[in-house]
Amino acid sequence: MKLGRLNHIGIATPSLEASLAYYRDIMGATLTHEPFDLPAQGVKVCFVDTPGEGGTAGTQIELIEPLGENSPIHGFIAKNPAGGQHHMCYEVPDIMAAKAWFEGLGKKVLGEPRIGAHGTPIFFVHPKDMNGVLTEIMETPKEAH
Repeated sequence: MKLGRLNHIGIATPSLEASLAYYRDIMGATLTHEPFDLPAQGVKVCFVDTPGEGGTAGTQIELIEPLGENSPIHGFIAKNPAGGQHHMCYEVPDIMAAKAWFEGLGKKVLGEPRIGAHGTPIFFVHPKDMNGVLTEIMETPKEAH
């Protein structure tokens, strides 16, 4: 098993609107996608494309804002009022093979695979097992997002 490309970096934010302005006006984001609610995960999401080189797109930033007090991101924002890096997401060709591989290594997979913001199956691996970083594993999307 080998991890694929870094798909995105998840950034928790108390305000998608303010974060979008920051990434567009200060960081030079080339495209911001329409925000959308992901109620199953308790978040509002917006993807931002960073500039790439040589005609390629950069890594996406996934801005995540809590959808109320029951959101798992709500606690993160309570501890980090300005927001901050929440997770890193890597692609894999087969989500179930990846889950079995991580579990075979003794890594703590957080829950069963579910559909993520890109519309493909995902799961998370506990930060204690990933060098201190909450890591999202996602099946490579069948079409570009």
